[in-house]
Amino acid sequence: MKTIKQLHKAEYAPIADLVTYRVLPVRTLSYLDPFLFLNHHGPQVYPKNNGGLPFGPHPHRGMETVTFILNGDISHKDNSGHESIISAGGVQWMTAGSGLIHAEVSSDEFMANGGPLEILQLWINLPARSKMTKPFYKGLQKKDIPNIKTNDGVMINLISGKWNNESGPFHSDIGVHLSIINFDKSGSLAFHVPQGYTIFFYVISGKLNVNDTDVDVLNLAEFNDDGEEIKIHALTQSILLFGHAKPLNEPVVSQGPFVMNTEEEIQQAYEDYRSGEFGAWQG
Repeated sequence: MKTIKQLHKAEYAPIADLVTYRVLPVRTLSYLDPFLFLNHHGPQVYPKNNGGLPFGPHPHRGMETVTFILNGDISHKDNSGHESIISAGGVQWMTAGSGLIHAEVSSDEFMANGGPLEILQLWINLPARSKMTKPFYKGLQKKDIPNIKTNDGVMINLISGKWNNESGPFHSDIGVHLSIINFDKSGSLAFHVPQGYTIFFYVISGKLNVNDTDVDVLNLAEFNDDGEEIKIHALTQSILLFGHAKPLNEPVVSQGPFVMNTEEEIQQAYEDYRSGEFGAWQG
């Protein structure tokens, strides 16, 4: 079985009135190649006539963002011409590539009526060969994402990659597997991930036992590369963000919203943004 190297507790880092836990990076772990960053927003309940999410127009280059809407919604707009409102259970996948400007705020309906909100945003690195690729966006609602139910009290929402004979609706050029896995209490799941792959294992809610180690809510499990078998048993009703991918093994230089391979490329990204190379924002 794969063994756990270390558990990393998410750090509380609120953004204005938005409850936020920073899962990655934290003081004990910078990143898990190619997984760079994860913020867990909520869970919380917004009142009526609220200001919504605070993520107004901002740029990105050199990475991808995958956003999981567990509760509430996100109104996405970018200067490549994409607009959508994705509701609870949906997912957004955006490839920033060479650079774009986008905003992620709440819908008018959510700001008027309020309600529960819980959202995760994961950043995935792009390889050097793809950092200047054309930007891309895809948003899907809950109904468009496969739900794979097992006989052992588990429901797998397959985002990307494969699970048995099922394929996720999002494509990753570097072969990233991502899924949100819901466990009933005492639910269990067993599978293999080949050696040489990075595992991403974050407990969104509940408590899981994985390979004889208990992992509590708001904890990220870092695995050693010493086996292939993963056995999960739910100690309570739980939700897991699970992923795996081959590491890129490339230099990572990040600053603000940009992730590149060198300091010079970061400075060039800022220069390109200031000079309008990312395009204009139409409010």
